[in-house]
Amino acid sequence: ITMKQQLANTVYILALAKKSCAFNAPSVSLHNDLGNPPHVLRRNIVHPSSNSKASFRSLIGRNRSPHFPITITPTILHASDGSPNEEATDGSSSIRQLLGVKGASGTTEKWKIRLQLTKPVTWVPLVWGVMCGAAASGNYHWMWNPFDPNDRDVVLGATDAAKGFVAMILSGPFLTGYTQTINDWYDREIDAINEPYRPIPSGAISEGEVIAQIWALLLGGWGIAYGLDVWCRHEFPTVLALSIFGSFIAYIYSAPPLKLKQNGWAGNFALGCSYISLPWWCGQAVFGQLDRPIYFILPVLYSIAGLGIAIVNDFKSIEGDRELGLQSLPVAFGIDTAKWICAGSVTLTQVGVAAYLNSINEPYYALGLLALILPQIFFQATLLLPDPVANDVKYQASAQPFLVFGILLTGLCVGHHDWT
Repeated sequence: ITMKQQLANTVYILALAKKSCAFNAPSVSLHNDLGNPPHVLRRNIVHPSSNSKASFRSLIGRNRSPHFPITITPTILHASDGSPNEEATDGSSSIRQLLGVKGASGTTEKWKIRLQLTKPVTWVPLVWGVMCGAAASGNYHWMWNPFDPNDRDVVLGATDAAKGFVAMILSGPFLTGYTQTINDWYDREIDAINEPYRPIPSGAISEGEVIAQIWALLLGGWGIAYGLDVWCRHEFPTVLALSIFGSFIAYIYSAPPLKLKQNGWAGNFALGCSYISLPWWCGQAVFGQLDRPIYFILPVLYSIAGLGIAIVNDFKSIEGDRELGLQSLPVAFGIDTAKWICAGSVTLTQVGVAAYLNSINEPYYALGLLALILPQIFFQATLLLPDPVANDVKYQASAQPFLVFGILLTGLCVGHHDWT
């Protein structure tokens, strides 16, 4: 077979593959056995179904053939704007892969891909929320409290530390991992546009493996939740009920027909509740009781602030959201209006919480919270409002620490307040 015939065969097979598949071919390099430079064909993935991939592979073949001496090897998958997933050059690409963030290195190790799907970087707010709930209970004991000589029971402190650790494992790796995995599963079409290099649209993990991971994390989380209820001697399985409710919210957030994320208001508020209210209630239920309305009102108010944080995440996905008809707030209202909704929801809810703390005769906690709000306003004025798309990551890295410390401060205030 001459080189001309080989190239003609290649074009014909690629044409058949494109015609038979439900998506355009991903980036491929064609290498011939005669040492000529490869020809690179790039396409954007539109709908990465496993059947279409199988059709593509069966038409082209994965190995060299003596009758058709050309190999096809994957290269970089490009996003809709033409930008590839460029590995970080600061030596952090392997860590980024494990954390599930951009700039990650590629890998074929299955355990790393599974961990990447759970996005460990997103566990932190849930773990922090459990801490805030434990503080709000007023019943968490230290092994040796430097501020209270009556709180230095080593055995009791170690027991509470173990309970808190298990609650964090429940909220972080298991239920947040479940949430992130199922979200990636139902987002595989939009990820094929915005981030085609992610594990599912890139084909790094199979459909069956993803489904198995979803069920393992969900059922494992429910098992841990029930174990905590037994450990805490709850008459009603409060932690399990919260876990089931949170799992249901996570499902309808990502899955049709409801798919709350299609609506900017409902989706972002559900996200805020999942990241703030639910772990707070979990931590408080483990160490105390949810027996006052304020224990529900304050976390819900902070979830409105969480809605604003979720809007920040929507700015970077506006192109893919618009293409798939998702009504995120930046799509529905435009970037300029959405950035003000974001800033307002974050700031005004915290000011409202500070006003409440002052109303129950906790002025020092209220002043402390106001002191944590001021830097957030500064970063909104200098980063978020001027350019929310370019500064989304920088804004969150700068402002969110003050928000989360404010949540902890509020929990401490509630836990130490005399309600009699």
